[in-house]
Amino acid sequence: MKKAKHTKAHGFVIGAVHSNSGKTVLALGIMEALRRRGVSLQPFKAGPDYIDPGHHRALLGIPSYNLDTWMMGAQGVKKTFDEKAAMNRRTAVVEGVMGLYDGRDGVSEEGSSAHLAKVLNLPVLLVVDSSGLARSAGAVVKGFEAYDPAVDLRWVVFNKVGSRRHAAALIDSISGDSSVRVLGCIPKDAALKMPARHLGLVTSDDIGRGKWQAVVERAALLVEEHLDLDGLCASLNMRSVSESSSGRRSDSSRGLVATCEPPGPSPSRVRIAVARDKAFCFYYEENLDILKECGAEIVFFSPLKDKRLPPDIGGIYLGGGYPELYARRLEANASMRDAVKAASDNGLAVFAECGGLMYLGGNIEDISGRLFPMSGVFPWTTKMLEKRKALGYREVALPRGCLMLKKGGTIRGHEFHYSEVSGVPSGAKRPFSIKGAKPAGKEGFVYKNTLATYVHLHFASNPEFARGFVRLCAIGKKGSVGR
Repeated sequence: MKKAKHTKAHGFVIGAVHSNSGKTVLALGIMEALRRRGVSLQPFKAGPDYIDPGHHRALLGIPSYNLDTWMMGAQGVKKTFDEKAAMNRRTAVVEGVMGLYDGRDGVSEEGSSAHLAKVLNLPVLLVVDSSGLARSAGAVVKGFEAYDPAVDLRWVVFNKVGSRRHAAALIDSISGDSSVRVLGCIPKDAALKMPARHLGLVTSDDIGRGKWQAVVERAALLVEEHLDLDGLCASLNMRSVSESSSGRRSDSSRGLVATCEPPGPSPSRVRIAVARDKAFCFYYEENLDILKECGAEIVFFSPLKDKRLPPDIGGIYLGGGYPELYARRLEANASMRDAVKAASDNGLAVFAECGGLMYLGGNIEDISGRLFPMSGVFPWTTKMLEKRKALGYREVALPRGCLMLKKGGTIRGHEFHYSEVSGVPSGAKRPFSIKGAKPAGKEGFVYKNTLATYVHLHFASNPEFARGFVRLCAIGKKGSVGR
């Protein structure tokens, strides 16, 4: 197989040798440094993660979109990439997932950053955690370069470098016949560490804006000092904001500003209330876009703060997040819990994923055994566990007559949680068959027009599911609550 050609690209992928290489902080530092130079950027995240796109959005003020070749397919990621980056003439910064070649399993390349880079014809910047490495780093880089010659592995950044002598050894280790260029060496710095918890990095909101901004600014400073950004920009022919077709100018003090508000009210559109706050913050931006394309008007609300549902809605979308961390506040907001229960009892369309599923249950039980009442749409309790319960891609087989998809079919998604449902009645309706789980089995719960699942579904894998949800919302609008 021939080595990938070095062509002009609309962006690049930031990959890594393995997880916890410092990829996210470095990606934020690079984006901030490029932003300050006036480059028009569009962030993306490879794979199914929600938290990193939230950091991207906090920095740039625009949505960051997931690109996953297994969930969305090659054509799906191309469509999203073209619409959000190429057509807007923005430079795409794609933060990778895990190690560069890690994806669905140990055999298939689907879902990996490498596969995504090939599908989009993007070059790769490889982050190497150099802790405990010197000359061996050369073997790592050359191994990654040779593993799939179709991947345009163009640059390497050595991260967590201990000294100038260490940096020199790392650079020397790949001299010779390697075509990979060393973009620079980032020194070890305790100020670059972001806190983590059971589902990954702590969100920017929970870290605190001041502390989060300090990490990003420190990362950007080190990027400016230690990476060849001039060479990176020249290689990719990066455009400044003033040069882009949008005519938008940069503001070095605030970052790029872009509107991402849903369209205004329209008699022909059905309003869907989407929970979005610190407890419910896991959504694929593509899902919200697809709902809008199918005729939905998205209106956000907070189960933590709002006392009632938005007016004149036809449905509710409860995404994932951290309801377990905010269980006490969710319990205290009894009026919202009652409103969601009443909406479901009245037949309003409700779709809930993972954290949303937990909120629809009778209680959340924490590690110490304390119970926090939730909305009570379903009678069972969600129990938090010390060890991870589930992680991985899922393909969901939908039965004929499913609430959201009357013709049946399949839809793909991802499952990741540290909880399990207990006390499920023997006659509970379980609408899904999970193909990717081990062991395979039934999943999901149905009550009237309410559907709850642990799986974070990606609507791009079957847009008919989103159309079905919007249709169900339109049917139930006449009986909507909160008017």
